[in-house]
Amino acid sequence: MRLESWFSAAAALGAALAWLSLSNPLTPARAADNPPPKPKPAAAAASKSPARYVGSKKCASCHEENYGRYVKYSKKSRSYRSIRRMQRGLTAAERRDCYRCHTTAYGLPGGFVSLAETPHQQNVGCEACHGPGSRHVKSEDKKDITRQVPNQRCKSCHVSARIKAFHHVPLTYGGAH
Repeated sequence: MRLESWFSAAAALGAALAWLSLSNPLTPARAADNPPPKPKPAAAAASKSPARYVGSKKCASCHEENYGRYVKYSKKSRSYRSIRRMQRGLTAAERRDCYRCHTTAYGLPGGFVSLAETPHQQNVGCEACHGPGSRHVKSEDKKDITRQVPNQRCKSCHVSARIKAFHHVPLTYGGAH
């Protein structure tokens, strides 16, 4: 091997070793300069915590047109009125049973508790059909909300026993927006 070739090979080897030591985060010199990224506590906590109900007004800021139609045309947006009309003849237990279908998310995290504590959940709002919105409001990602509402969700309230008891036919396919 000629001396010039040997120096070229040694230089190339030295350059490769230098590049490896700079690009490898496991070398002691690089580990101190470039520690691995730490997980963000808020993001980790958010993914572990259950989604909460936040109220339809949170939806309105991005979905103005849908929210406007919901407020103007949907009886769901005024569903608590039925409880008010009938409350004199109801026991506390019967009234709580009404809350399950005439409010949003009664008994669930962020859902309706009472008019005093959660007035923003007093009617059947967006989240009654689309599920809790806290993650979607934060991320604005369509994957964080139920977009295509399964018919089964409607049938939790719109059942034949209630239709017979209250002498009305609910609009399960009428939509809210």
